[in-house]
Amino acid sequence: MAFDATSKMEKTLSSLKDEFNTIRTGRASAAIFDKVRVDYYGNKSPLNQVAQISIPEARTVLISPFDKSLISEIEKAIQVADLGLNPSNDGKVIRIAIPALTADRRKELVKQAKNTAENYRTTIRNIRRDGNDDLKKQQKAGELTEDQLKKETDELQKLTDKYIAEINKVYEAKEKEILA
Repeated sequence: MAFDATSKMEKTLSSLKDEFNTIRTGRASAAIFDKVRVDYYGNKSPLNQVAQISIPEARTVLISPFDKSLISEIEKAIQVADLGLNPSNDGKVIRIAIPALTADRRKELVKQAKNTAENYRTTIRNIRRDGNDDLKKQQKAGELTEDQLKKETDELQKLTDKYIAEINKVYEAKEKEILA
């Protein structure tokens, strides 16, 4: 039982890290474009599968499409993704200058990160609740004694506390990165 909860909580933490990678800070990063989908012959494909994303300078992103005919579709997809970025193309590549973040935008991003972290904490607590329900069912079915139930419940709580602390640590690091 505890192993199942551990793997679910681990996946939740990993998902939070992926989510935080897409939150833009003042620096250029290819991860900003992870959620951008390009219309590629009728299919929505991830940007990194139809183009090479490189970071030649700290505040510049260079996107080189594998198929040059996709350049306008890529540009459109970036604008639709609402990243607050203005792509410009020269017919061969798309250049994006990452603007410095304003104080207001930084506060907005911190608030967004905080809400995201809270949603993931709730997910961890829901995993704990489901685990506790499962343990109670096992006890009713006679598979667990009262002592075993108490021990397993305590283990599940320790696991929950550990992952919530991890989420807090990841959030604090992201907050520091945004405000830097």
